Amino acid sequence: MFVTGLVLAAGASRRLGQPKQLLAYRGATLLDATLSAARACQFDQLLVALGAASEQVRSSVDLGAVEVIENPEYSTGCHSSITAALTAVDDRADGLVLLLGDQPGISPSAVARLAVDARSPMAVCRYDNGLGHPMWFRRDMFAELSQLHGDKAVWKLLNSGLFEVRQVPVEGAVPVDVDTWQDYEVLMAGDQPRTPDENPRHAQSQTHA
Repeated sequence: MFVTGLVLAAGASRRLGQPKQLLAYRGATLLDATLSAARACQFDQLLVALGAASEQVRSSVDLGAVEVIENPEYSTGCHSSITAALTAVDDRADGLVLLLGDQPGISPSAVARLAVDARSPMAVCRYDNGLGHPMWFRRDMFAELSQLHGDKAVWKLLNSGLFEVRQVPVEGAVPVDVDTWQDYEVLMAGDQPRTPDENPRHAQSQTHA
């Protein structure tokens, strides 16, 4: 199988008030950590969508071995990053794994299980406390992805009941994704995220990283 990974990192970080891609984390930046985890997944092609603070990201983050997709429409939601990136997906790709640029705690082993079976049109990680990223989309789902609108559209597609969705068991809680300073403090403290009922964003929203 030929698998493309897409890291969504184009958002304006409105709730945080500064580019979260550039937050300090483990001696580098938050996006550096996420891209490092993505490289460990050994995708055949790795894309990252940039938008807000693109120049700062390019000058501060190691983008080696990554194809950069510029999304000038980032303010309209993460669907615009997905649409922009689909045009750059290699023709050989059997499918796409979607990752959040503000979620460095993803597991390469979980990603490997997501993309192991191309018979499933979509797949999502099932953590101990709910569903979460990364997600898998087979190539024949690209047309559906290109029609999405809004930040929660991917979840609406998964929950539509129109397509089979494989749930891949992953030990532990949904990895922290950083939208607020509280999220960042949780990540830095190494704490587990709250349960989906307490913080639905972690398991039921498609944030624009």
